[in-house]
Amino acid sequence: MSSDEEFQGAQGSGRARGSGDRLRGGGRRRLLVGGDGDGGKDGGKDGGPAGTLAISPAQGARQVSPDQPVTVKADKAKVTAVTVADAKGRYKAEGALAPDGKSWRTTRPLRPATSYTVTARGTGDGGKQINATAAFTTLTPRKKLESGMSPLEGETVGVGMPVQLLLTQPVPTKAGKQAVERALEVRMSKPVEGAWYWISDKEVDFRPREYWPSGEKVKVVARLAGLKAGDGLWGMKDRTLTFTVGPRHITTINAETHRAKVTNGGSTERTMKVSLGKPGDDSYTGVMIAQEKAASMVMDSATTGDPGAYRIPTKWNVRMTYSGTFVHSAPWSTGSQGNSNVSHGCVNAAPDDAKWFFDFTNRGDIIEVTGTTRKLQFGNGPTPWAKSWTEWLKGSALGAPVTGTALN
Repeated sequence: MSSDEEFQGAQGSGRARGSGDRLRGGGRRRLLVGGDGDGGKDGGKDGGPAGTLAISPAQGARQVSPDQPVTVKADKAKVTAVTVADAKGRYKAEGALAPDGKSWRTTRPLRPATSYTVTARGTGDGGKQINATAAFTTLTPRKKLESGMSPLEGETVGVGMPVQLLLTQPVPTKAGKQAVERALEVRMSKPVEGAWYWISDKEVDFRPREYWPSGEKVKVVARLAGLKAGDGLWGMKDRTLTFTVGPRHITTINAETHRAKVTNGGSTERTMKVSLGKPGDDSYTGVMIAQEKAASMVMDSATTGDPGAYRIPTKWNVRMTYSGTFVHSAPWSTGSQGNSNVSHGCVNAAPDDAKWFFDFTNRGDIIEVTGTTRKLQFGNGPTPWAKSWTEWLKGSALGAPVTGTALN
């Protein structure tokens, strides 16, 4: 049996080996444990115990604030090892030992509503081993902050894809938003400059200053566990996301020439005849991204507030806006494609072209429409490129750009 196993076995009763008692000081209890199972006899040169380890929070503490540090302090001894973890070892707290070895403390907040056990080891006078343990529970928040992320884990995306952090509770204050931004890290294989922007109190997005470099590998780390984001509002768990940026696909669609030019890395892959929105149903002008793809769906005017105007099954749909703008197959308008705009706002293409475009496109690919009188509104889908870089920076609670850290 290793010394670590012996140490863990000694903690099986939930009590520390050696003599110990609880003291109150400054309103906080600490567990003091000394000696090496010998009651402190012959421990130090002065005839006292070999030393003590003081753990805070104390044994049995409840409703501990997640941002309260866990500390282990040594008297007549040095701290040699500390573990802070839940019963199943899933959540281990990060911590650091002081240079002089006299103390240890956590370096990040703990998870809320979690029971932790602290196990500490030290070396006292004369090389005596000192062991200590304490168990406590962190508070259960009144409001729990959970999160989701886009793109999907492991997805290959286009060069225009933003990172979206979606929150289950609003973060209404600037201080709360700043705390969230500080907890977010973007790691990149080719570090570039970017920034976060608060779309709403429940969504913050990241985009690079320019389009992502093709081939970029990205890892987003959201350290939200134990983060206080408002009154009674605590982050419940950390989240990570990894994705890869695919080829540089940029499609430009001109409503005046009725043509769509699809490029890959600067080279033209295909030019398609298209038909855009007719007068009164103009398509949006602006820089959009491919948001999602659906091989088949029903276009229903009821979703745009005009029930009964049309209800048409369509194929090879690539979404461009939340409000329902798609590039899709439109065999009924092939006679108009290339010469006039007759759609209800979508970009109509011939079936062969639409199928090719559907297969070619990744989520996050850039689709830029020009030549219409209707301007894309920011927020009508993930629309990070509807704002200039200067405007985007203004949406950061910290008001500063972020340069990605190197991806190891």
